[in-house]
Amino acid sequence: MVILQTIKCLHLNSPLSAISKTMSKFLPLFLEGEVVKGFGRGSKDLGCPTANYPLEVVQSLPKDLDPGVYYGWAQVDTGSVHKMVANIGWCPFYQNKQMSVETHIMHKFSGDFYGSNLKICLVGYLRGEKNFSSLDDLIEAIKQDIANAEQNLEQPQAKTLQTNNFFANKPAI
Repeated sequence: MVILQTIKCLHLNSPLSAISKTMSKFLPLFLEGEVVKGFGRGSKDLGCPTANYPLEVVQSLPKDLDPGVYYGWAQVDTGSVHKMVANIGWCPFYQNKQMSVETHIMHKFSGDFYGSNLKICLVGYLRGEKNFSSLDDLIEAIKQDIANAEQNLEQPQAKTLQTNNFFANKPAI
């Protein structure tokens, strides 16, 4: 089952949260689905493990949603709600053929959680997708994205979404 929900847009007063008019009508955006195996590059190549949604969740995204790096909140099953960054798009460095949603939860987990229910709330937009000349450049950009997300999610307006009823409900799948 795929759950895709939008509510009244949240505008953060931060230079790091440059939300275009096209995106603002979609944010915050709530997604839910089962965690599936991806390419395994997040942990191995990038030192940044990601949780991946199945294609049906990706295909349910609004058609006008800009690809890029978003920040927000994530919950695995009925656990705690943690900060996250997510790449939505084709990962140009790896030349993916299909669009994906890859979520890095900013929390240390003891193991993987394939098959678990993942709920995310996209709060804001950090940057568009771009290609990088090297793996090191990509890793540095990811580190900066995480730092920017950390900063933006400390804002009171963003924190209110951490306790949204979306996370209080039992998983739908």
